[in-house]
This record gives sequence, C-alpha cells and structure tokens, in this order.
Amino acid sequence: MRRLPGHRHRRRCGTLGAAGSTRRRKQCTQSIYRGPVTRRFYTSRRTNSPQFTFDASPTCDDTRVSSSNVRAPSPIDRAFLTDQPETGTLYLVRHGQQQWPDPLTSVAGDWVDPPLSETGRAQADCVGRWLADRPVAAVYSSQLLRANDTGKAIARHHQLEVQVIEELEEIRLFEDLPQDERPIDILGEMALDGIRERFVQTQKWDVYPHTERSLDFRRRVGWAIESALVTHPGETIVIACHGGVINAYLSEILGLDVDMFFRPYHASSHRILFGQGRRVIDTLNDEAYLAAEGLLTH
Repeated sequence: MRRLPGHRHRRRCGTLGAAGSTRRRKQCTQSIYRGPVTRRFYTSRRTNSPQFTFDASPTCDDTRVSSSNVRAPSPIDRAFLTDQPETGTLYLVRHGQQQWPDPLTSVAGDWVDPPLSETGRAQADCVGRWLADRPVAAVYSSQLLRANDTGKAIARHHQLEVQVIEELEEIRLFEDLPQDERPIDILGEMALDGIRERFVQTQKWDVYPHTERSLDFRRRVGWAIESALVTHPGETIVIACHGGVINAYLSEILGLDVDMFFRPYHASSHRILFGQGRRVIDTLNDEAYLAAEGLLTH
C-alpha cells in the first residue's frame, strides 16, 4: 500500500472466503487523518482496482482547527492576506470624467489639468457615496483638479481633508515640448500617427518622445503610494488618482512589462490589501455602483 506523505496510516488486512474459492477479496482498512474524516478502501484481486467508501465528507487541509476551535491560517490565507491581522485596505479610485480639450485647437498644456465635467462630478459623488460606510482613515490625491475634486467628494463623507501627493499625477506626456504649442505642429502629423499606432501595439509610454520615461513614472508612483501605505498600517485609505497611475502600480505588483494592461472606468475602484510586506489585488475595475446610475464612461 502506498503511504501518503504527511499522514498517519492504520492498516488491517485479511483474506475472505475458504481456500480454493474462485473469489477472494483482500480487504484493507486505511485511516487517513484529516480532521474527523476516515476514508477506507478495499482492493479487488479480480479487477486490481481500488474501491472507495467514505464515512464522512472530506475535509480540506485548510479547515483544520486548533485545540481552541479557532482555525489556524492556511498558506493560502497568508499568501492572499485573507482575514490576517494588521491587514490594511487601499482603494485606488480613478478620477471622474474630465472636460476634453478641443483636439484641433488645443496645445500640449491644455491636456495636463482639465477640470471634471458635469458627468465627472456626478461620478465623483457616486463613488463618494459608495465608500461612505467604509472606515476610511485618510484620503490622498494628486494635485491635478480632476483627481483632487474626486478625492474631496470621497473625503467629505468621512470629515477628512484630502492630502495631496504631487507624485501621484498622471504620466507626463510631451513634458519636454513647449506647452503653448500643438504637438502635431512640432512633430508632424505622420510622426504623431506612427507614435499613436506604436502605443496601440505595445501599450508602453516609452513610444512617446519628449515624455517621462516609463521606469521613472513607475518609480515615482510606487514611492508615492507606498509612502501612504506605511503611514497607515492596518487601516483603510483611499487614493484618488489616474488611469495611468493605477496601471503603473498594479503592473509592478503583477510583474507586467506593459504600462497599460487594462482601461479603468472613470471613478472606478480597485481594492488592494496590504500587510506583512505583501500587496494583494482583491478587486479590479469595480464599477457596479456607477452602472446602477447610468454613469459608466471611460
């Protein structure tokens, strides 16, 4: 009989039937200790195949209990911070919809800090109400209007002031170009079309010239978010920021090379558990509260 590693066995075997009988059956009893469950089987000499019977429903390893009837945390509990002590919760919230500059007449600087649109303000109010019953200890945002105003819509439900971390701002596209000129006038239409097509294929910011490098972007985003987390061990905090920022941070957690691996909805929520030196993505692109009010936009 093959013994299963890590378990105790008790075996009792005997031969049934008289000598010379055409049917003999060797019956074995094997007890495998997994809590209260006992599993028994016998092997038929005629078929040489195991036949199983169960005295109770199987119990998985992660349901073992201690002498005080409190279940000890399993490896999967610890790996994913499930019900672990001193585990904090981070809600990354993308800003509400912004007012879009006119793509034909706008200069590079017009795209940096547009305010929330009317729909964006409604989205910010919606996510604020959705988070109102969470025990939020702090709300952070970038200094850009669309993120800061979204943070304020969340913070007012908790009698909090929004704390600004400038390093939470969006990727700095074309930051080295004159901000009072149009990128198309400097780069040319053909070059700009090629740049945009390369981004579609690679989903990396480094295809854009005169732009903050992807590695620098990820570093500043990681520093900004981690500085907030270490300030609030075991607590719940909200960071109102940007789609590129959310992607940069989560890509680092997942070990992804691309800079944008998904597109967050405006005012969507992304929950991350943190503690014990670990960061665990718990939910991604939560938008049900927005859909319920007809406020889903990208």
